[in-house]
Amino acid sequence: QVQLVESGGGLVQAGGSLRLSCAASGRGAVSYLMGWFRQAPGKEREWVGTTNWNGERTEYADFVKGRFTISRDNTKNTVPLQMNSLKPEDTAVYYCAASRGGRWSNQDDYAYWGQGTQVTVSS
Repeated sequence: QVQLVESGGGLVQAGGSLRLSCAASGRGAVSYLMGWFRQAPGKEREWVGTTNWNGERTEYADFVKGRFTISRDNTKNTVPLQMNSLKPEDTAVYYCAASRGGRWSNQDDYAYWGQGTQVTVSS
């Protein structure tokens, strides 16, 4: 069982930055793939990016490449999501999730989810 808790959400102006964090706990948490997803109002949840167990490999959705960075600190069991150059369309609830494997962008392959944190980008 893995528990995930997101933090760091809030209100930011367009062009600004925000840093989210996901704190993971539980048996074997450090061995899981860790992904970030988001869900905007009225839209389906979508994949943002995923990092492997040691943070050496990371993949991103096209719409965040060059703006968002996922890292991983296994000494603290945290997975930060640094978001720069934010746009109003980035407004969403952001979730972190843990997976044992499978397709990185497929949310059905993630067994554990956090409760989410709200990010609002004003124009």
